[in-house]
Amino acid sequence: MRWVLAALLAPCALAVLIGLVVLAPSPGEYAAVGARAATGQGAPGLGSQTPVDAEVTRAAGESDCTDPNLPSPGPGEGCVAVTLRLGEGPAAGSTIVTLAPATPGSPRFAVGDPVVLGWAGGDPADPLTYTIVDFQRGTPLLVLGAAFALAVLLLGRWQGLAALVALGVTLGVLALFVLPALATGSPPVAVALTASGLIVGVVLPLTHGVSARTATAALGTLASLGLIGVLAVLFAAASRLTGLGEEASELAGVLGTGLDLRGLLLAGVVIGALGVLDDVTVTQTSAVWELHRADPATRLADLYGAAMRVGRDHVASAVNTLVLAYAGAALPLLLLFALAGRGLGDLLTAEDVAQEVVRTLVGSIGLVASVPLTTFLAAVVVRAVSTTTSTRTEPRGEPA
Repeated sequence: MRWVLAALLAPCALAVLIGLVVLAPSPGEYAAVGARAATGQGAPGLGSQTPVDAEVTRAAGESDCTDPNLPSPGPGEGCVAVTLRLGEGPAAGSTIVTLAPATPGSPRFAVGDPVVLGWAGGDPADPLTYTIVDFQRGTPLLVLGAAFALAVLLLGRWQGLAALVALGVTLGVLALFVLPALATGSPPVAVALTASGLIVGVVLPLTHGVSARTATAALGTLASLGLIGVLAVLFAAASRLTGLGEEASELAGVLGTGLDLRGLLLAGVVIGALGVLDDVTVTQTSAVWELHRADPATRLADLYGAAMRVGRDHVASAVNTLVLAYAGAALPLLLLFALAGRGLGDLLTAEDVAQEVVRTLVGSIGLVASVPLTTFLAAVVVRAVSTTTSTRTEPRGEPA
């Protein structure tokens, strides 16, 4: 059975290796794309402003947007004069006054707020060359990340450490392969499937060890991902999804017309589903192994049925998790459509919402399909492996 598992996984590993060779760009190609994006082609370049850290030292009341010394207009109609101390750049340590919008949807600034400015170049002492673009969030995010790592280590110990290393591998695959390949125009769905296969092939053994159990979970995950990829391509085409959105449109303007926006959407569906799929397949495989350990004499049908009862509860919760996750991400958009008085049919078929509907339902179908598939594979494998092991360890001269 172990040889059978290896024979089934070998073509997947070969496909991943071929995908890495064919789809991964050279460092020079990626650098050239980055240079074009920084300078801009038909759109403002992503590197048209240099980020500069600063700190708010004073935030005055509302004033006219052209001159902070003019009388204040009506509420929400003007700007706020924000005094900033530059923390880096050619004018580090100096103080400037810049204007920030005071509209209802604009952020509010207080003394001591760490912010990021966009410097357009030119005279570093000229306040007109600076724009407030964001807050600094590095410190709280580092504290949160450290708390997460500590929680994982306290509960998981050595396996928790392996999980953190696996998380680093996943982030490395995304940063070193997926993003460069997509930026240089490789087919997004092929990139997503290759990256997913690589993550499954490295992360599962690293986290759970090299075993027949892990190989079974990997097979169930890869088969379900293939189904998700096929369904995503079919229903994105049938629904005439374009992949256009605010961020996608900006990206297309920077990188040019060669970017496949619909393919980018489909790649997001595949990679997003992987995070839930590996949880379900690993859990189902472990459930089958533990049920068999509790009663090694259980028939295949009974073992499958018992594990499926666990899987039904798991998949019901996981599907709800997917829906809530996507609804939470699109909550401002849903609220905007609701306030506009559009009906439910118009709401669900609008481009931005339809993308989330396709993403949710395709991922959920793959999730549902993974449970019976992985459970059956695990039941067959665990019985075959245990039978082989018991036969090999039987004392000579005794009846089987």
